Amino acid sequence: MKLAKEMKTILDALAFAYAGENLSVREKARVVAGAKVQSPQIAPAVDAIGPQVGLYMGSELPADVMNYVIQTCARLHHGLTVLTLQSEEEARSLIAPYQTTLDECKIPLRVNTMSGDPVAALSRALRRLPEVAFLVCNESGYLGYGLLNGTQHKDAFPVPVVMVAAKRDSVGGSAVDNNVDARSAHAK
Repeated sequence: MKLAKEMKTILDALAFAYAGENLSVREKARVVAGAKVQSPQIAPAVDAIGPQVGLYMGSELPADVMNYVIQTCARLHHGLTVLTLQSEEEARSLIAPYQTTLDECKIPLRVNTMSGDPVAALSRALRRLPEVAFLVCNESGYLGYGLLNGTQHKDAFPVPVVMVAAKRDSVGGSAVDNNVDARSAHAK
């Protein structure tokens, strides 16, 4: 009889396994202990927010990068999560010129501030944000430069990384018509 009860407990726990991280520690403990638990709920933050495009933003935000992000979010019907080492106020001031466009395109915005080593902090933040489908960064910024030159490992991130750079004409090297060139450093 004891084996049957233990098997039932194991099977009950497996029945809730599809919820994974969506069950709280207490709910998981109750499942394992054999108590009745209501059907697991998807975490409201993920459900309410929906899929996101991540934007790694440093101390500057080139127009080409933000235009690419806005077009991508609008086309994919994704929200925008800004990941930055700057303060939330600094990040929002860099985004302010684009806020009207974000509102018109119905792109929800949230800012996630980080601290510490940029790559480690970014990797930790992306692991805590499963709704972020991929990360966009400036090709000539800290992260993009590191990925292109091999000083940063693309395997450090749990999502693909898209690097955006302004298209340059071959003679003068200036940006032409705000067109962008997106390159992907695919994770995993």
